[in-house]
Amino acid sequence: MKGIKLLGILALASVLSFNAFAQEDNNRDADGSVARGPYVTNGVFDNTFIGLGAGVNSVLEKEYGLGKIGLATDVNFGKWFTPAVGARIGWHGLQNTSKSGEFDKAAFNYIHGDLLWNLSNSIDGYKETRFWNFIPYASAGATLIKHHGLKQFDQEIAAGLGLLNSLRLGERVNLNIDLSAIAGRAEAYEMNGYAKRYVVFPSATLGLQFNLGRTGFDRLASVMPVIVPLPFTEADYNALKAKVAALEKENADLKNKIADLEKQLAPFKNLVDGQTYLFENGRFTAVDAKVASPATVYFDLGSAKLSEREKAHLEYFANNVVDANTALVLTGSADKQTGTSSINQKLSEQRCETVKNLLVNKFGAAAGNIETVANGDRNNVFDTPAKNRCVVIEVK
Repeated sequence: MKGIKLLGILALASVLSFNAFAQEDNNRDADGSVARGPYVTNGVFDNTFIGLGAGVNSVLEKEYGLGKIGLATDVNFGKWFTPAVGARIGWHGLQNTSKSGEFDKAAFNYIHGDLLWNLSNSIDGYKETRFWNFIPYASAGATLIKHHGLKQFDQEIAAGLGLLNSLRLGERVNLNIDLSAIAGRAEAYEMNGYAKRYVVFPSATLGLQFNLGRTGFDRLASVMPVIVPLPFTEADYNALKAKVAALEKENADLKNKIADLEKQLAPFKNLVDGQTYLFENGRFTAVDAKVASPATVYFDLGSAKLSEREKAHLEYFANNVVDANTALVLTGSADKQTGTSSINQKLSEQRCETVKNLLVNKFGAAAGNIETVANGDRNNVFDTPAKNRCVVIEVK
């Protein structure tokens, strides 16, 4: 009798829990409506749980009524796929005694799968911190029955309904009150003469649920833009039409400018970098450009050595004009305002040799094709002394 009272008390607590979630008020939108999904899909191990529980059970037979109270135990593993829908697998162990007189005691091992429906989240919206969740479920599986004093197990398909009351103690721990009733054919439980009847096993367990992985669900943020209708008058339409026409005209003008530029660039498309061209009558003609002759290199006062700058001038002339077949005349000079005639004569000869040696040894000129004329200070043709300290190079 005490067991029946306990089952009744737990059932009453479940009914009262149905109203508990109505007190939650922070799972609503700004306008007061219940905030619903969609929710971000959770990972494989997110929102999973393990449950352990123990309590009482009995056996309900049509002929004999409710039997004695026995021990009930629960072990299960499950996962919530959405805030409202989940599933679990588990083992439900029962010990009880029938009034039929066919046997004294029996052990029932119910291996089952349950489909869970969180009615609290479905009706009042998802809230992770809700204290009491009201979760009905449907169960199906197989029962292994071992009778007292017998070694063999009988097997029977069974199904049932249940109500799980889940009380949140923290993020990782819930207190569960699990009320269930499973049914199977009476014949499987050695109730002779009742092959077409069924026997029901009501039970109530109290236990703990341990939440694994990431807990909770994130509501998917909307990415749809808010469309605000605006008045659109005929004047607005005409203004947009005029703007489109102006842009089309601007686009046509740009196309014409591009065509004109392409015509202007057409003569330049096939020009080669580094090549010299002659431009006549709108056309480019490639020509061989030679550095003009004569060329002149200059020396410092009293010196027959070329500076680096003058060597660069000589190199440019030689690279563009001189080869092994080029015939050259080198005319050396010294300014008559400094030094004696004999000194200037010798200095002009040395300057000619300096230029000749560079042309032969560095730039590939043939020594036999080079004629040197040393005039000393007799041919000062320039108006300043610095210009007369030179060697003039001419192609024959």
